[in-house]
Amino acid sequence: MDAKVIRRQKIRYNIRKTISGTAQRPRLSVFRSNKDTYAQLIDDENGATLASASTKDKDISAQKSPKVILSSLVGKTIATKAAALGISSVVFDRGGYLYHGRVKAVADGAREGGLQF
Repeated sequence: MDAKVIRRQKIRYNIRKTISGTAQRPRLSVFRSNKDTYAQLIDDENGATLASASTKDKDISAQKSPKVILSSLVGKTIATKAAALGISSVVFDRGGYLYHGRVKAVADGAREGGLQF
């Protein structure tokens, strides 16, 4: 494997040792591929995904914008889905990525949508 991928995996495992999501305060996990951005609300106690959003969703992918702006829309979408579930507070999991660019855009979009973390 690439050294960059191995380094990210080690960071990701260390983050996951310290944070965990519950049904009342789920983990907001962010994954970023070269093309798309994904976000999930995860209840680690039950091992269940409560809600998810990505740039592949039809309403987000229909907009032709830069990836950072689309990632912000992913954050706003996950926040509205969380509000529908009655969730107002989450634990943010950056997934081993730097808190910069698209990852930061997801976080800012989720905060604009009403999530607290």
